[in-house]
Amino acid sequence: MKNSRCNRRNYMIDKKFQAGFILRFGILVFLGGLITITVLYLLAAQSTTVVIHNSRVVARTTADSILPFLLPTVIIVTLMIGAAAAVLAMLVSHKISGPLFRFKGVLEVLGGGDFSSEFNIRRRDQLHDVADIMNNMIRGTRQELHKLKNSTELLKEKLKGMPEEEFPPEKRQALKECKQLVEELNKRVYHFKT
Repeated sequence: MKNSRCNRRNYMIDKKFQAGFILRFGILVFLGGLITITVLYLLAAQSTTVVIHNSRVVARTTADSILPFLLPTVIIVTLMIGAAAAVLAMLVSHKISGPLFRFKGVLEVLGGGDFSSEFNIRRRDQLHDVADIMNNMIRGTRQELHKLKNSTELLKEKLKGMPEEEFPPEKRQALKECKQLVEELNKRVYHFKT
């Protein structure tokens, strides 16, 4: 299925999925920063440092000495990594949600009986193996529909060549019903677009 939006620029295709994906990455980065501060503080709490504070020599734990520098540093680094992770998460989720959006559209078309085209996704998107499986299924179904169309046409032609008058009266009704059934089958088969 060719799509005019194959080079799409809208990076938020499935907003709910992608927002959740980005939020999970953001939480992970935030927790990483929090764990970093906590571990460094706990490790530094085991030692004492002598510092000059307001022209006075003061002895305090290393944790208390580095906390004023550690906290803003980790916050800034966490925000920078968080922003980069959000962009990365958006790009990665875009490569997943785009094909999923296309899959939904193709499944709707197939559900309507249209097997005339195949499923295409961009080269850099994910889920190519699923697209290949879907295309094989579409091709196989299309081939079977062609065979079914040919068989019903052949059967229709054979029945058309059998005039009812040549059959005994008790068989004429059965022949008439067969012709009607083949006609109905033919209509149903031609409902599918191949």
